[in-house]
Amino acid sequence: MLILLTGKSNHDYIHNLTDQFVFTQSLTTLEKLIIKLRQKKQEAANLRRKAERQLQQVRSVERRSSSGLNSIDRKIESEKEDATDVSGILNQKTSQLESIERLVATAHEHLNREKEALSEAESEVEFAKTPEEEQYAKSRLSTIHDRIQELEFEIKNREKTAKKIAEDVAKYNEIKSKISTKIQKQSKSKPSLREAMSTSHKAAEKFAKELEQKTRAEESAAKALEKVTSDLQALLAKKRQSSQKRKSVKSKAPSKKATKKKSKAPSKKAKEI
Repeated sequence: MLILLTGKSNHDYIHNLTDQFVFTQSLTTLEKLIIKLRQKKQEAANLRRKAERQLQQVRSVERRSSSGLNSIDRKIESEKEDATDVSGILNQKTSQLESIERLVATAHEHLNREKEALSEAESEVEFAKTPEEEQYAKSRLSTIHDRIQELEFEIKNREKTAKKIAEDVAKYNEIKSKISTKIQKQSKSKPSLREAMSTSHKAAEKFAKELEQKTRAEESAAKALEKVTSDLQALLAKKRQSSQKRKSVKSKAPSKKATKKKSKAPSKKAKEI
């Protein structure tokens, strides 16, 4: 209560109380603000990480779709080359088959003519009037027999070759058909992969922008938190300096009790008088 009796002391006391109140209020405000900014930074970091995951996912889909398309294109190109090779062999086999079939047909025509000639030669032998005519007819008949045997042998061999080539033609036709089916199936899967790649590419652009925004928001929150933390540290440092200053002033000032005792005690000279 004594401190309230003097104006100067009362003013200093009130001033100190005011400083302490302002400091406490400022400290409380900064601490609350730091808590909010930490929460804001954490939320921004969570949103940024979420955007990163989303971006990685859609980019992964885009890469897989692009890789799938490239793989399909390579397979289709390879199978087209195989189809070209098979078509070349197939055309060659087909030409051979057609050529042999024509030769067999021609040999059958010759065989039919030789068989007709054989009938005539037999008639000539039967109706020969002289030994010379009979000998000539028999000789001609023998020649025709030889030709018929040659033609029949030729037809048999060529038909056997034609059968083998026809089997090859059927085999290569089947191979070509399978290759064409593969190309068609792979070509049908390309539109869906293109759509997936296009969709994921657009999504990647969207998430890239969102990631940029979330990163800036996180950086902004971090800077704000850094500034407020710095302000808090400065305030605490100022408070420490003020406290040290007051302690220093108190240590230098004489105590009030000592002053009162000094004023009441009589001097030695006064006692002597």
